[in-house]
Amino acid sequence: MAAKDITGSAPAHVAIIMDGNGRWATNRGWPRLVGHRRGAERVRSIVEAAPGLGIRYLTLYAFSTENWKRSTEEVIGLMTIFARYIQSEAERLSAEGVRLRFIGGRERLDKKLQKLMAGIEERTAGNDRLHLTVAINYGGRDELVRAARNLAKDVADGTLAPEAIDEAALAARLDTHDLPDPDLVIRTSGETRISNYLLWQSAYAEYEFTDTLWPDFTPAELDAIVTRFIRRERRFGGALSA
Repeated sequence: MAAKDITGSAPAHVAIIMDGNGRWATNRGWPRLVGHRRGAERVRSIVEAAPGLGIRYLTLYAFSTENWKRSTEEVIGLMTIFARYIQSEAERLSAEGVRLRFIGGRERLDKKLQKLMAGIEERTAGNDRLHLTVAINYGGRDELVRAARNLAKDVADGTLAPEAIDEAALAARLDTHDLPDPDLVIRTSGETRISNYLLWQSAYAEYEFTDTLWPDFTPAELDAIVTRFIRRERRFGGALSA
């Protein structure tokens, strides 16, 4: 049954840990980068399906702060894939009303990639049909450390009183300060850990773990997961309703 046929609220914000690209390729005897390229292609179908499922915000974990530990060949290949994705998808995303943004530290990324990222962010800034956010060189702990530094600087500069620091003040300094918290976090590939992803923002998110490797993750499976989400009762620390 499609999510739209069930009474309830679809998740406005879905965050996905796109895991399993390398294993998908290895299982077929292919280089890991083949899996990453196929994973990038999978993004298109999920982005196209999201608005029809009631999803207005889609955040994808593409490259973590820990992924720099991978081989130089794989890291360079991934950065090339990111650049090609931006170049090939810019016109389509703009035409389809998708706003694309990036979160994570950019200073370690190649200058040309940074320029491409800034360019597509500017080009799609006025779009509102779907807010697509891609996390590159992102880590939840790193994000919190950067936010804490900004708070400390504001206190040192005299623009923020220590007693004024609260949840809202910290959240306003996160990479996602202009996005709602995720309602649903999905991880593909059978792993059941959150891998330093949106640690603050996902405090009350629902989680779904699927054995499907990311290149095989279809809009139909996303639909099924959204349907299960709609059937859940989210209490946010409150009691079960009568």
